[in-house]
Amino acid sequence: MRTCVIFNPVARGEKARHFRAWLDGVAAECSLKPTQRAGDARRLATEAVAENFELVIAAGGDGTVNEVVNGLGDAPDGFAKTRFGVLPLGTVNVFARELKMPTNIPDAWKILQRGKELAVDVPLAEFFTGGKAERRYFIQMAGAGLDARSIELVSWSLKKKVGPLAYIVAGLRALTEKKPQISVNADGQKISGELALVGNGKFYGGTFAIFPAADWTDGRLEICVWPRANLWTLLRCAPGLLLQKRLPEKTVHRAAGEKIMLTSETRAAFELDGEWVGHLPVTFSVGREKLRVIVP
Repeated sequence: MRTCVIFNPVARGEKARHFRAWLDGVAAECSLKPTQRAGDARRLATEAVAENFELVIAAGGDGTVNEVVNGLGDAPDGFAKTRFGVLPLGTVNVFARELKMPTNIPDAWKILQRGKELAVDVPLAEFFTGGKAERRYFIQMAGAGLDARSIELVSWSLKKKVGPLAYIVAGLRALTEKKPQISVNADGQKISGELALVGNGKFYGGTFAIFPAADWTDGRLEICVWPRANLWTLLRCAPGLLLQKRLPEKTVHRAAGEKIMLTSETRAAFELDGEWVGHLPVTFSVGREKLRVIVP
């Protein structure tokens, strides 16, 4: 397969340094497309489809995965023309974890070369920014309320210094704020709460199975809603998450659907694949088995 790898050449950390050294050994087997700024991975993926690459690989974390998936979706018939692969270089790598891709890059590369393919659903978010209609794909999950507000509040200068701890600082700050009420309409099922998560895959935040009924190929999204998103709720959920990687079901309401609308009467943030995107309202739909992913 004609293959290109989209990666961030200035990514920090030991894993990124090993990856750059490893790239020298495979440069003859693929085309390398380095990013220079946010949004480049999306543009480069669209270009890769136009250049007739058969496999486009996102080398990075869930943010890079999201950008590349959107770039494939931007290209005419991009999902049909091109396969998608992941080399997990991020901190959490939720999508790669659910794919069961090894974190060892040479091992992951061997899997990508074998080319075993799975067609998975691709959800689409439709919303408005500054009065302009926007469309954006995601692959793993979306959220509105506390988790999105925490991402919105992250200090990027602090993140450079302390890494993932910056999210904890932002989360504690978000906990102290007044929470917006999120209304969910999933194919006519209506629930509401202060935190709403929407899952295409099972995992959230690593290997926490927040959406145990999720299936990448069923054409539906799973919804998990917390009536209250406060410190007491987090304390109630913590033992189950830490010990069993699952939620105590008494703390949440669930629904599922092919079309989901999230609204709020007050300003409420939402995120896609762990990246802050904007504010409600947003409508989600599902493109069934549109993305051709290389899997172990």
